[in-house]
Amino acid sequence: MTTVSGGPTVSRPHKCGKIWGPSWGSPCLGNLLCKDILGCLLPLQGVNGGPERGGVVPQTTHLMEDRVVTFQLPAVMSESSTWSEMGSQVSMDVGAVHVVIVGGGFGGIAAASQLQVLNIPFVLVDMKDSFHHNVAALRASVESGFAKKTFISYSVTFKENFRQGLVVEIDLKNQTVLLEDGEALSFTYLILATGSTGLFPGKFNQVSSQQMAIQAYEDMVTQVQCAQSIVVIGGGSAGVEMAAEIKTEYPEKEVTLIHSRMALADKELLPCVRQEVKEILLRKGVQLLLSERVSNLEALPLNKHHEHITVQTDKGTEVAANLVIACSGIKINSSAYRSAFGDQLASDGALRVNEYLQVEGYSHIYAIGDCADVREPKMAYHASLHASVAVANIVNSMKQRPLKAYKPELEVSTEEENDTGDIKDGSLLKAKRKHKKKHKERHKMGEEVIPLVVLLERPSGTPRRWQDSTSSAAGAPLMCTRGSSCP
Repeated sequence: MTTVSGGPTVSRPHKCGKIWGPSWGSPCLGNLLCKDILGCLLPLQGVNGGPERGGVVPQTTHLMEDRVVTFQLPAVMSESSTWSEMGSQVSMDVGAVHVVIVGGGFGGIAAASQLQVLNIPFVLVDMKDSFHHNVAALRASVESGFAKKTFISYSVTFKENFRQGLVVEIDLKNQTVLLEDGEALSFTYLILATGSTGLFPGKFNQVSSQQMAIQAYEDMVTQVQCAQSIVVIGGGSAGVEMAAEIKTEYPEKEVTLIHSRMALADKELLPCVRQEVKEILLRKGVQLLLSERVSNLEALPLNKHHEHITVQTDKGTEVAANLVIACSGIKINSSAYRSAFGDQLASDGALRVNEYLQVEGYSHIYAIGDCADVREPKMAYHASLHASVAVANIVNSMKQRPLKAYKPELEVSTEEENDTGDIKDGSLLKAKRKHKKKHKERHKMGEEVIPLVVLLERPSGTPRRWQDSTSSAAGAPLMCTRGSSCP
């Protein structure tokens, strides 16, 4: 067990030694990188100082088990709910305060853990009875026995502070959260952490017990094992991971990935990351069918093995398969709050927030994680940072102190693809602009060029270089082919 004391926001590289995404400590991308997904579970963040400066440090022993990184608290909350900082004590009455957290994903458990340490009354609500480490969901879909490692009971950690239930309404006038079974949870502060929703196996969003959820993934493993030819629909981050997981665990199986665009993975990621994802899939033997959209999706049997399945695309291509897995359609999970916050919704269903992560027009309601309309990639790492800011600001509000602003660590690329999958000019990270200049200089001199962010595994003994996706399997030296347009 590693112990880190004091200092600024603290995290560590993953156990596998690799980092997915251009940020320190964000979750890795499944078997594109390693099998030890649970060992790569992101430790919840701690910030130096008292809660006035965002200094809340979570206690994560139960959720993270023996792989947790523990932090030495620079300040602690006493039994009498008094904040003790640097020898002085400032009283803070928490008797009239009650926080309700809707959603038990990465952001929700981070907020709950911090409130628990601070001894602030709260209730965490989720439709499942267990936290689902969905970063590992697709590994659990191909390896028998792995799913049980990805579900951890909420009640073990949060005890009576957890409610299993489906939120059907948020009553803003009476400040209550209504559950499907009729229970009403009153709040003085509300944290919305509803995350995103999508198709199984990438997401598991349904009222369920831990045993039922684990069995669903074990059944999925059986379906994958029975199939010889598998089609994965959707080339976002979930789709490319699903294809890589299958091909890594079962290299003899035929795997075809169908994607409606030329560039793979999520558009928020840097182009160099998206390019390298494509190259890795090709090296693993995944067949890529790009810039084609599946036209008979509604008629296809998903996640069920059949002897003969024909997948058709809008360009007339037909692909024979035994199993079809859809990894498309990830959306913001807005069902719990949509009716209450119609005027505060962004176009994708996320909640518009101010710099303090407060929902616009509501100083006592916060949105964190995927459901917060913050211009940055949707990552578990960011959700935990949101949680720290939200909890700190709840404490600051109680003590009538200045609020802490959230500053996104990353600038999202606004580049657009053209029909060939190349990237048009757009706004990039300053570091990338600097890299681009150096890249051009090296390219003119005929030197090997290494991308800005070293993220994914490299071929044995081979430095990473830019190349066209179609040339990665040719076995020729990998050199830059983009010329002056190389990002």
